[in-house]
Amino acid sequence: MTILDKIVLRKKEEVAAAKQAVSVKQLEAGLHFNRNPYVFKDFLLDKNRTGIIAEFKRRSPSKGIINDQVTVEEVTHAYAAAGASALSVLTDVNFFGGHTNDLLAARAANEIPVLRKDFMIDEYQILEAKALGADLILLIAAILTPAEIKNLSALAKSLGLNVLLEVHNLEELQRSICKDLDAIGVNNRNLADFTVNIQTSFDLVNQIPNEFMKISESAISAPETIKELRAAGFHGFLIGENFMKTSNPGLAMQDFARQLISV
Repeated sequence: MTILDKIVLRKKEEVAAAKQAVSVKQLEAGLHFNRNPYVFKDFLLDKNRTGIIAEFKRRSPSKGIINDQVTVEEVTHAYAAAGASALSVLTDVNFFGGHTNDLLAARAANEIPVLRKDFMIDEYQILEAKALGADLILLIAAILTPAEIKNLSALAKSLGLNVLLEVHNLEELQRSICKDLDAIGVNNRNLADFTVNIQTSFDLVNQIPNEFMKISESAISAPETIKELRAAGFHGFLIGENFMKTSNPGLAMQDFARQLISV
């Protein structure tokens, strides 16, 4: 059983427990359920921003603890101030040390799009994301059927949420494309063994239809890499570990953004 298999099994248990604890009606009465989400594309293409989706992540299955000494409020606010186009907040508890409260905290502290980064397998999680103040949800092709992607993305769009589809190879991309997606992300990390290879993005960029925003995820640690990815056709770049592994992730993002201007 791969790490991804274990995560999905645990996620099914988590979702079942969440449904027992908080009803759909309670979610619909939530603080942010009726707010209008930000338009992801607008921030991604804003020339005054970097195109970076800056991630708050305390730990991961492959690296263990990355940084558990900083708060989501201070880090995400610093990311936004440094020019992030969006924020990615892990809400998975067991494998990434996240919490739904992290999403609420990021929303309260910022006025740019927030991605709920989790393993979405159920409509309930989409409603939950909306109630927590997310603007953007992630659908991972590796754990969903084409029908599930179609249904979950349609629900998200009906709620005004933006949808980012994550793929790892051409087969996932071709079987998963549907009309309710806003962006397609190429994850350079193999979710079976967590190895990374930036070449995955370059191999797939021209296979993604131009109607979608194109995002490269993981394995990005140098401003020069973003320059190359942008030249290849990518609009956005998800970076987490590179910033979070430092003692001051916000400052690391600021330094990175400064270097980005000069490359």
